[in-house]
Amino acid sequence: MRWGMRQIRPVLFLLVFACAFATAACNEDGTVRVHSLEFSGVKSIDVSVLKSVLATKENAKIPIVGFSLPWSRSRNYFDRSRFDADLQRIRAFYADRGFPDARVVSFDVNLNDKQDAVDVKLTIDEGAPVQVVAVTLVGFEVLPAGRLADLQKRLPLPLGKPRDRQAVVTAHEAAVNELRDHGYPYARVITTEDDGASGKDATVTFTAEPGVLARFGEIAIAGNNSVGDDVIRRQLTIKPGNLYRRSVMQDTQRRLYSMELFQFVNVEALNPEDQRPDVPMRVTVAEGRHQRVNGGIGYGTEERGRVDGEYRHVNFLGGARSFGSRARWSSRDRGVRLDLNQPYFFHPKLSLGGEGQRWYTYTPAYNSVVTGARLSLTRRASARFSWTVFTASEQNESSIAQNVLDDPLLYNDLVALGLDPTTGKQAGTLGTVGFDLQRSTTDSVLDARRGYQFGVHLENAGAVLPGSFNYTAMSGDARLFVPVGRYIVVANRLQVGTIRAADDDPTQVPFAKKYFLGGATSVRGWGRFEVSPLSSSGLPIGGNSLMALSSEVRARLKGNLGGVLFIDSGNVWMDDGGFSATDLKTSVGMGLRYATPVGPIRIDVGRQLNRIDGLIVRGQPEARRWRIHFSIGQAF
Repeated sequence: MRWGMRQIRPVLFLLVFACAFATAACNEDGTVRVHSLEFSGVKSIDVSVLKSVLATKENAKIPIVGFSLPWSRSRNYFDRSRFDADLQRIRAFYADRGFPDARVVSFDVNLNDKQDAVDVKLTIDEGAPVQVVAVTLVGFEVLPAGRLADLQKRLPLPLGKPRDRQAVVTAHEAAVNELRDHGYPYARVITTEDDGASGKDATVTFTAEPGVLARFGEIAIAGNNSVGDDVIRRQLTIKPGNLYRRSVMQDTQRRLYSMELFQFVNVEALNPEDQRPDVPMRVTVAEGRHQRVNGGIGYGTEERGRVDGEYRHVNFLGGARSFGSRARWSSRDRGVRLDLNQPYFFHPKLSLGGEGQRWYTYTPAYNSVVTGARLSLTRRASARFSWTVFTASEQNESSIAQNVLDDPLLYNDLVALGLDPTTGKQAGTLGTVGFDLQRSTTDSVLDARRGYQFGVHLENAGAVLPGSFNYTAMSGDARLFVPVGRYIVVANRLQVGTIRAADDDPTQVPFAKKYFLGGATSVRGWGRFEVSPLSSSGLPIGGNSLMALSSEVRARLKGNLGGVLFIDSGNVWMDDGGFSATDLKTSVGMGLRYATPVGPIRIDVGRQLNRIDGLIVRGQPEARRWRIHFSIGQAF
């Protein structure tokens, strides 16, 4: 058979393609994956941080187990040129952290039998570090003595530890900011270092050049269209004639952002090169959308299917007044809430709020409907501290659940608590006055890593305002978040509450105010409303005192994925002040978290360590000792 050029060309093309493919397959750039990247000799540096700065990265693995994920989109290949650059990066990384003599003494790149992956191991000699032996502040006498001593304590340069370049930069910025927070907007700080005769004993000196003592001058407003200058000015904490303080500028910026009117806010000094003793200021804003509509359809293990809708106007009729409406439907609760808030109520830190609602709640034993309104006056003393006084008027109506109408034992128990035997309902008006206090130092509302927060709630019904019910309620909620390293947070929560009925008459407390525990945010070994005093037939009917404790260890595993180990304890008692530490219901469990911009999506599995004897769930004696909870946001 003869072969002409027409027949040979396709074969030549295939041969060239195959050779090119084979050459690429043998090339160490793009086909040989990095199976593992290990270090030996690393004692003073966090290995995970060291890995993060290198271009050579190992492929994703299942945490703890250590297996690579073959389906992962992340393909990290071995590239010799990048690896050679990484050897230099390691030296620079160590030098920046106070180890100028650190070096890679050896490395092994081992190809597996399939020749498609390598294990990389590097041996590092860290060498002797340059240690900080003294930190000196010169020229800072213009600061108050207390602030100077505090600055010295806060500088992140502990004596006897390696000199970290980033820590030196952070200390320099802290020194400059302290001067600029005490009237010296044009302050400069010069940093000098002396490593001593040995080259290993570092003395770090910060020399201040404070410049002119200055005060805030005239304030210009720019960028606003529909929001008036007066609305912005009444939120400003910078005032002409006051001592220049950087922290006051930051507080002004936070206050303007908190109004939810602006996408961008900047507070700056004008023409700092003039170094005037009265500093002209400019506040620049960019307005965002004032009307927002949000909606969602979802599923939770407690509510099952749910539908939410919300409308919000953050400049309702002008003046930064806000109006909102929210509607919700689920198997556990549903209804509509409206709210209106008037900021700057005779004072920049005071606001007046109003709320109206019609809300349905479905517990295993009874259903409650609350219709009413609430008026509140809030003083926000700072970004971290606020208090509120309020009064409310409601119509409360509760009736026995349809699925348990034929339960005579439950019926009798609810009659003893205030159910009208002739109508099968509890109904009446509720007039209350109360006080709330909140303080928080946490670094995030959605997913806190450090800080604490606590809240106190006091409420009285019947003493001042007329109504069908008469009681006094007190409750508290305290939370503490402690970081452990970069990837672990220990979160803790304590809740207590008690409702005291007038004359110890249980009918003076409406069913809608009763305490329950259980579910995705409390004792997770049980479902919502399941931790409670039981009726004679085994259904949860709520109580007048509550105690709950929770502790979680939250760890970041990989990227946006996190894991949690938790223990929850708590109980609800029928009488006020009926707390008993020996009668707590406890569950333990674990969960997964996936971080999103609206908070972590979470799934938790909780298992009971002790039982609630006689508990009826969905008409049957409780059989499962575990619960699964799926929700959005941390448990607390």
